[in-house]
Amino acid sequence: MKILLIAIGTRGDVEPFLALGEMLLDRGHEVTCQFPEQFRGLAENSNLSFEGLTPDFLEMLDSPDGKMVMGGAGGMFEKLGAYIRVYKKSLGINAKMMEQQHVFAKSLNPDRILYSAKATYAVVWEIIHPGKTINVSPIPYLIHSVKDHGHMGFNGNYGTFFNKLTYRFVNYMLAQNIINSTKDIRAEFGITKKQVHQILPEKKMVYTLSRAFFKEQDHWPNHVKVLGYHERKVTSNWSPSTELQEFIKSHSKIMFVTFGSMTNPNPEEKTRIILKILTELQIPAIINVAAGGLVIPEEYDQNQFHFVEQIPYEWVLPQMYAVIHHGGSGTSHLAVKYGCASMIIPHILDQFIWNNIYTQIGVGPKGIAIDKITESNLKPKMKTLFIESGYKEKSEHLAEQMNAEDFKDQIIDFIEN
Repeated sequence: MKILLIAIGTRGDVEPFLALGEMLLDRGHEVTCQFPEQFRGLAENSNLSFEGLTPDFLEMLDSPDGKMVMGGAGGMFEKLGAYIRVYKKSLGINAKMMEQQHVFAKSLNPDRILYSAKATYAVVWEIIHPGKTINVSPIPYLIHSVKDHGHMGFNGNYGTFFNKLTYRFVNYMLAQNIINSTKDIRAEFGITKKQVHQILPEKKMVYTLSRAFFKEQDHWPNHVKVLGYHERKVTSNWSPSTELQEFIKSHSKIMFVTFGSMTNPNPEEKTRIILKILTELQIPAIINVAAGGLVIPEEYDQNQFHFVEQIPYEWVLPQMYAVIHHGGSGTSHLAVKYGCASMIIPHILDQFIWNNIYTQIGVGPKGIAIDKITESNLKPKMKTLFIESGYKEKSEHLAEQMNAEDFKDQIIDFIEN
C-alpha cells in the first residue's frame, strides 16, 4: 500500500506517526510523512519519505505570543491579546497547510491516510475515498464519548449525560471548522456540510495509548480501538559523556527534569525556582534544557546538578528514581514505562489531562501549571515525589503492565484492513 502519514503540531504529535511509519515500512508498505518542515530530519532518520508542510506553524508557536498561548506567564489581557493575534495568524497558516495537504494527496493518491487531530483535511479525503483514512490519536477523550469523562477540551467528569454533550458540542464545532476551512476544496468535489457532520463519528480511529491509562468503552463502535503505546526504533548516534556517566554513578537516587519541546516566556525564572527547591531538598538532578523551557545558569553546583541539551529518554529514564516533565503523551508513557515516580508541570491542552491521569493512577502528586508554579507551592510536591515510596512502587507495577502489552500486529491489521 501507499500510506500517507499527516501530523501537525510539536514533536510529541509527530513521534507516534514515526513509530507507526517504521512498523508499516517493515511490513513492506510505501510510507510518506507530511509534517511541518522542521521534522524532515526525524522522518528521514527513520528511512521514511518526507513531504514538508510550511514551517510557519511551529515558528508561530515559538514566537512571544505563541509562548504565552502555550502556557507562559502574563496578565489576563496580555493573554487575551496573544490568543487573538495567534488565532488570526493561524487562519492563514492553516489555509496554506490545507492546500498543501490537498495538492499532495491528489498527487500521491494514497491507499491510506493516517492523520492527527489537527490534520483535518483527511476528513474531506474520507468523504471522497470512503474507508481510506484513520484518525490516530495519542491523546484520550476525543470524538467518541467516555461515560466518566468529558471531552478533552472540558477536562473533567460532569456526569454521564453532560459528558456525552461535551463530545457532541466539540464534534459539532470541529465539523464547522472543517466546513469553513475547506470551502473551495468541498466545492471542487461537491461535498456538503451535512456530509462533514455525518462522517466524524463514522470514521476509523485508533488511540495509540497504553490500556494502563485509557481503555476502550463498551458502547464504542468496532471501528474505534485503543491499541497501545508504540515507540520508534532508537537510531540516534548519541552517547553519554564521561561527566554524565560519572554523575549517575555518584548518586543512588536521581531526579530527571525536562519540559521537552515546550517553551515559556521566562525559562530563567522557572529554572531558578526548580534549582532552589532541589538545592534546599538536597535532591541530585539531571536537567534537560531541550527546546529552551529551562536554561543552564551561569553558576550551579555541578556535584548536585548535571545539565544536558538533549538526551534519549530510553537511556536516562531507567536510571532515574523520579521525573518531573511537561506531560506530553509520549513522555507520560515513557516515565511510567520505566517505573519512575512522576509529576507533571502542564503547559497546554492535553497535558492537563495527563496531570489528572497521573494523579488517578497514583504515580505522583498532582502537578502545578507552568504559569502558576512558585517556590512555596512546588516545593512540598517535589519533596513528596522524591520521598514517598508508594509513587515509585505504583509506577513500577504499571510498568509491568505496559511492557506486557503487545498490539503491534493488531494495529497493523487495523490499518491494512
